[in-house]
Amino acid sequence: MDEKKDLSGIPVAEMIKTAARMLGKAYTPYSNWKVGAALLSEDGKIWGGCNIENASHGACNCAERTAFYSAISQGEKKFKAIVVLGGKNGIVTDFCAPCGICRQVMMEFCDEDFLVICAINESDYKVFTLKELLPFGFGPSTLS
Repeated sequence: MDEKKDLSGIPVAEMIKTAARMLGKAYTPYSNWKVGAALLSEDGKIWGGCNIENASHGACNCAERTAFYSAISQGEKKFKAIVVLGGKNGIVTDFCAPCGICRQVMMEFCDEDFLVICAINESDYKVFTLKELLPFGFGPSTLS
């Protein structure tokens, strides 16, 4: 967490801008907690996602999973990094980390060096590896 992560080849500023745009598309009539995500595939494409709530709370979907499922549904399965930002009424004042379910989805499709960037803006962000956020993660390699 304190050590510097290699961000070469990661268009952090562009990803943060994409995540911020996606935050504006969030559908959150119940919590008003809006989240935007930008997922970077190995080929350099950025996939956006926003959270989508539902009156039946179990049917809600997080921004991170929306980005992953969108990319996967288009055939993408290899990823380098994700940016996540969010806040009440879409106002980002602090770092917003992925929930446990989103971390588990990341574990399914990413290695433990996958970068998770929690951002407030283009100059204020923290970078974690998936392993830091999900130590002893359960993934496909666990079953082999």
